[in-house]
Amino acid sequence: MKTKLKFLVLLPFFALLMFTSCQEETVDITPPDEAEALVADSQLTSFLSATSKNDGSKDNIIDRASCISIKLPVIVKVRGIEIKISSEADYELIEKLYDQFDDDDDRCDIIFPITIINAEHDEIVINNADELESFIEVCSGENEEDDDIECIDFQYPISFSVYNTTFEIIDTVTIENDRQLHKFIKRVKNAEVFASLNFPVTMVLADGTTLEANNNEELQNIIADARDTCDEDDDNDYNDDDFTKERLDEYLKKCPWVVYEYKRYNQDNTQQYGQYAINFQEEGVVTMKARSGDVLTGSWSTTVTNRGALLKMEFESLADFTLEWFVYDFEDGKIKIYQEGGNRIVLKRSCNVVVDITKERVENFLKECLWRVAELEVNDTDKEEEYIGTPLKFYANNIVKIRVNGELVEGTYEVLVRNTGIGLEINLEGRPDLKLQWLITFLSEDEIELKNADNEMELKRHCPDNDGDLNFILDALVSSEWEVASYIDEGEDETPNYKDYVIGFNQSGMLFAEGNGNDYRGSWLAYRYDGLNLALNFKTQEAPFNELRYRWKIKEITMERIELKDYSDNGEIERILVLERRVI
Repeated sequence: MKTKLKFLVLLPFFALLMFTSCQEETVDITPPDEAEALVADSQLTSFLSATSKNDGSKDNIIDRASCISIKLPVIVKVRGIEIKISSEADYELIEKLYDQFDDDDDRCDIIFPITIINAEHDEIVINNADELESFIEVCSGENEEDDDIECIDFQYPISFSVYNTTFEIIDTVTIENDRQLHKFIKRVKNAEVFASLNFPVTMVLADGTTLEANNNEELQNIIADARDTCDEDDDNDYNDDDFTKERLDEYLKKCPWVVYEYKRYNQDNTQQYGQYAINFQEEGVVTMKARSGDVLTGSWSTTVTNRGALLKMEFESLADFTLEWFVYDFEDGKIKIYQEGGNRIVLKRSCNVVVDITKERVENFLKECLWRVAELEVNDTDKEEEYIGTPLKFYANNIVKIRVNGELVEGTYEVLVRNTGIGLEINLEGRPDLKLQWLITFLSEDEIELKNADNEMELKRHCPDNDGDLNFILDALVSSEWEVASYIDEGEDETPNYKDYVIGFNQSGMLFAEGNGNDYRGSWLAYRYDGLNLALNFKTQEAPFNELRYRWKIKEITMERIELKDYSDNGEIERILVLERRVI
């Protein structure tokens, strides 16, 4: 893909092969830009190393050391009770035992042997308390300055292009987590690897907001600006029991919050309250936008006590939220609150969510980019397959067009103001499933959710302009005709079914397949959503091309070869489709 590249450093060729031989997924990348080379001892390399270090502060309730973490599961004893800690969520069990008593005997005894993970992501077996203490002593004390960067993280996966000594790309290394990145950068710092970071990359701040870097200089500036902007929580007080009321208030008011999980009296009511949007405002005013579009106004306040922080919400007609809630998790763009009796709410920050939906805002959002029909259910029947590869474009003067088989079908739309909220009506010839008067229940810059009786639709924004990867995909697809080199469906090789067929992509968005006396026409669309995707929609119910109607994940694309994968809901690969350039 045409991604702007920046050098890191040079490595011996044999060491490079040892590192990259196990990498599975590759992408085609343009030649490097040698002018912005980054050497092993540069500041950006140091930033990458510091950002990817293991943060050992999350389990300080157990080991009281921020430079190491204990590999789970581990068994600990608290006030004579043995507890198996299998996940980070189980740290709360220790905290609850501490909070049951007013004395200060908050002691957690570890059952050895254990395995610790140091800042370099190395795993070390520890056999007793003395051995553990020797590692703890090396760490800085509570809230002392250290060299790791915890206020910003990479949004994975990211990738590096790997070169030989003549600047030729020989592989692409995909990095999925901090450990892999830190180990890779260590090789960079030791001058063992010659590679470049593929841009753009997305960085995630401690408050959940994201920033995009398009080159080395931008990335270095983003990390430098963010490195000291948060509380790294390098103390031994689990879940920030010591944060201030002022900090909590500002955290709540910064952006709207969306209900991610809701339990009342141990009953899971997430389906009822999921995606309710809450906006904490000045002067103790809180607004709650329901999925129906109704906006309720209430009051809110916080207090911080020796038992922890409390958030009180009061709504005249929303008793399920009208409680004084304990704040028991408060980090990374998420707040968890609970009350005794099995009441729990998980809120996620979403700065792009619009709580106050107006006609003007909807009209402005619609006209900014194209919109994909990501989900569509009409009368309990899934209809989104019919709209794969067929984006909508909303224009001024209430004109809407849908791109089908490379042609634009024109219709009209109207943003409606109703007593129940803001709605959308779409009128397109031959598209009765879209013609309903939809009520907008969720609005953000990138997503619009709509509902009508038993019908639901979700639109996702698609902005291909100035996206180098999407431009490269377009150039590759339309530059030649293609053949099915391989099609594996749930382990079965069905490649012979596509013998003697030719597949083509037109710049207008038309997709065709010709061969064996058949001529199929359809639609295609390359778009970015959780990575790069290619939507294929051959407008036929006939085998074999009806089987290729999917939104495929692009795992590799060059001017000669395209590899696509389809994943199940649990992340397993169900289908693999490989297209290769047709040689005449």
